[in-house]
Amino acid sequence: MRLLAFETATRRLSVALWQDGELIERAEDCPNGGSERLLPWVHELLAEAGLALAQIDGIAFGAGPGGFTGLRLACGVTQGLAYGLDVPVLPVSTLEALALASGENDAWVCLDARMNEVYGAAYRVEGDTVQQLMAPVCLPPAVVPAPTFDGGWGVGDGFAAYGPLLLTRKPDLQGVRADVFPTAAAVLRLAAPGFSRGMGVAAALAQPIYVRDKVALTTAERMARGGAK
Repeated sequence: MRLLAFETATRRLSVALWQDGELIERAEDCPNGGSERLLPWVHELLAEAGLALAQIDGIAFGAGPGGFTGLRLACGVTQGLAYGLDVPVLPVSTLEALALASGENDAWVCLDARMNEVYGAAYRVEGDTVQQLMAPVCLPPAVVPAPTFDGGWGVGDGFAAYGPLLLTRKPDLQGVRADVFPTAAAVLRLAAPGFSRGMGVAAALAQPIYVRDKVALTTAERMARGGAK
């Protein structure tokens, strides 16, 4: 099985290729875009693996939650390639990919959602299996629910932006890894079993996972949440 994946929900953009269990990846911090890197990375990975694009069997993407533009980018590129190749696609939770990429067993993942909020969820990771312990939410860091497991790790750039507030929610964390981002390689590790079970869907059915209902706030709403960030 040969699979591609895209993860662009954060400033860390990545593309990965899976060939019968072997993973290779390209990634770079691109805080101001980077969409022009994705397709060249695809061709680099294919050349490195000695494959043609037509040999790809499916495409996965980090579906969110995350930055609106980034989610649309991953979804759009995935759909465009999948239409042309006539292959299935598989959306994967960006927060699950973040938990897997962290390498920690119990992970409270928090991504900076801007507008003084975080995307938060909690997972237990065993191998390449990620079990959801707390469903994703988008809330201010001072009120976001904390997981009930003992200890665990805080993971994601939400801790870089709002670490002190989040730590008041769960002071018994073993530590924080604010420099970990979701990766296309983690997306593929999660997606591969699904493709094997025939869970891929048609390209037209691929949709991002936003979690947040509103992508913009009025000035009054921003002030009520403590000002724009």
